[in-house]
Amino acid sequence: MSAHGPAEEVRTTALRTGTKALGWLHRNHVQGTFADGATAELAEPDSVYKPLAELSLAASLVRRDAAFPAAERDTAGELLDFAWDQLRGGDLLYERQLRFPAMTDPLETYVHFHRAGYRHERLQALLAHLASLTSYREYEHVPNRRMAVANATRVIGVADRTDWRARTAATWLGSTPEPWTMDWMTAYHMTHTVFHLTDWGAQPHALPPHLRDYLATWLPVWTDVWGEIEEWDLVAELLIVDACMPQPAFEPAAWRRLAAAQHEDGLLPRDGRTGGDGDGRGFEDHYHTAVVATVAASLVLSRLGA
Repeated sequence: MSAHGPAEEVRTTALRTGTKALGWLHRNHVQGTFADGATAELAEPDSVYKPLAELSLAASLVRRDAAFPAAERDTAGELLDFAWDQLRGGDLLYERQLRFPAMTDPLETYVHFHRAGYRHERLQALLAHLASLTSYREYEHVPNRRMAVANATRVIGVADRTDWRARTAATWLGSTPEPWTMDWMTAYHMTHTVFHLTDWGAQPHALPPHLRDYLATWLPVWTDVWGEIEEWDLVAELLIVDACMPQPAFEPAAWRRLAAAQHEDGLLPRDGRTGGDGDGRGFEDHYHTAVVATVAASLVLSRLGA
């Protein structure tokens, strides 16, 4: 698809916003470093482990879609190398999966590296075995998280036994509920249903027609509402959803709002109530917004043609 008119404005804004967000992540990534002696137990997994996984997600999609200029693709490669090194070349994921066979987060983290060409053969073999077990496939996750596990299994090449129609129907989005009942957490659940169903925009036509119609009607409304109250992290996620659609809307106004919230150094505040780096929590508070803005930009550039 060639960009023209409003789409060209979105392409330009997405490139600028995504480049700045990725640069900010690269300059600050060392703040997401494990303490010496980190083990498979990971007593506080959200402190470093989760940010590393999300950083790797963004970098893997920049590399997958190859829509950013070469310099940004190189930056993404450096971030992946850093995160893989933090995970001891995948050994930490393998040890965690071996120690806690019911947990799915090692798979959900490994998939980002697998997507980018990294391999850990022992972990791959272990995941193939676990995916054959009912107890692993039917772990008690919320519905959209179960879709995350199914998509990760699909991407790493393990036999996919997922009933995608049933998995989708079990989600909030799958029942196309009254759109005005959307709240903050439900919005995140809805976005992730789309992410995993389409494999982060790689399979836009995996969205069933009735969900395409529902989202085409209500996604612009939700994006406008959350933009008006300055929930920038969620706005960026909603822009990813748009880019995962078979026919994205590419709303210039939404991208203008997000870009206007971004600081010159690339930091994107998660909302209108949090500041920048002054309180010493800049990376912890705002890295995720930079991650999802990078992902949104990468998908937009890929769909429109960089």
